Amino acid sequence: MLKNYLLNIFPLTLLCISTFTSCERVFEEDNYIAYFGGEIINPQSKEVLFLKNGKVIDTIYLDEKNRFLHKFDSLAPGLYTFQHLPEYQYVFFDKNDSLMIRLNSHDFDNSLAFCGRGDEKNNFLIDQFLKNENELSSLYDILVRNPKSFTKTIDSLYKIRTADYLKRRVEIGWSDAFDSVAKAGIDFNYYYKKEVYPVAHQYKTDTKVYDSLPNDFYNYRKHLNFSNSNFTNFSPFINYVTAFLNNKAFVKSDYKFEEFSLEDNIYKLNVADTLIKDQKIKNVVLYNIAYRYLLKGERFFNNQEFIDRYLALSTDNEQKAEFKTIYDAVQNLKVGNTLPNIDLIDRDLNPVAVNTLTKDKKTVVFFWTTHADSHNKSVHKKIKLYQEKYPDVNFVAININDSNENWLKVLNENNLSQVTELKSTKFQDIKENWVITRVHRTIVLNPDGTIKNAFANVFDINFGKELE
Repeated sequence: MLKNYLLNIFPLTLLCISTFTSCERVFEEDNYIAYFGGEIINPQSKEVLFLKNGKVIDTIYLDEKNRFLHKFDSLAPGLYTFQHLPEYQYVFFDKNDSLMIRLNSHDFDNSLAFCGRGDEKNNFLIDQFLKNENELSSLYDILVRNPKSFTKTIDSLYKIRTADYLKRRVEIGWSDAFDSVAKAGIDFNYYYKKEVYPVAHQYKTDTKVYDSLPNDFYNYRKHLNFSNSNFTNFSPFINYVTAFLNNKAFVKSDYKFEEFSLEDNIYKLNVADTLIKDQKIKNVVLYNIAYRYLLKGERFFNNQEFIDRYLALSTDNEQKAEFKTIYDAVQNLKVGNTLPNIDLIDRDLNPVAVNTLTKDKKTVVFFWTTHADSHNKSVHKKIKLYQEKYPDVNFVAININDSNENWLKVLNENNLSQVTELKSTKFQDIKENWVITRVHRTIVLNPDGTIKNAFANVFDINFGKELE
């Protein structure tokens, strides 16, 4: 991480100097002028989207050098998001901040660095994001521990992270508004682990642990504000609320929680409606519940009761319209249907028809992207094991959103030749028609090309049953 940061920071500093010295920058106390710009290495498109609370404020286009610069005549202080699809990251603006970024789309988060007015706090924010991701990736081993060992481990990590936060707060001297976001990123990551623990521990060890938790295990809940508008689309908060609602449904169901049962998901919608007073946050949480439930596909078909309840509680017409669009797409992926047609190409960049994927064999279609490199390696490794066990099954890999050049480069460098490697030419196409929004989806097809399971997961312990 440090190496990537150093590789980016030196050219970024030069970019900052050359850009901001060429701009007229007069900071007045009564205006909220701000600049946002930077450079994207290996861009996946020619635009950067700038958003507030999930809504696009501006579309900023890259020039011939893959650079961009945008002046905001009035930008309210707060947390924003910038997207270079399919990736996104947060950026915080105080009054009159002017920020430049530099990143490589092939390693979006790890390569991102800021410079300019307001850079230190934003570099702290991305550093905290990466630490959260690293901790969550190693959470599996911690969740199987007994309550005492689990608590000791996460408390130790939390103390280290809090000490670093307090040190940086003094050094940088950031605003109170930013401080609430910086602290929330650490706190909600810690709270999330506690909400996940009893559910995941029982799932992984078949041991009920909830009743043996310390009496003060969830004391932090007493002080939580579920309606802080600063966290409307802040992923540590949304992830925490999701885990909290799952935990509540788990307890309500006498520790027999099924994440995608109709009853439990309607219960979660109702709890969110009662608990969250801020309507924007409520809409985001409701959509997150509905979206996760929707993508379980088979269990979602014909559950009109859930649909009606979600539509009744949400007041965001844009989200509801998107939900209906995804719902319609999911209906097309029922067992026995054929996959909707999308544009695919092979290694020679020749078009491949969807109806030719199976080759009269049971077929597993899995997905990858260089934007999730660890998944890319692990899924190809997993598929290789299934190939050896099920030699009569056909395996097809589809890259969902890389450039042709980068896709072919990765195929050659990693000698990815054990399965049929294809690429979707339009990410939006595969996203909308096959509902591929995460690379962990796997589709199983019958030899005749009809769908056996469009919502499988190759990492599921029972996945092998799909191939028998």
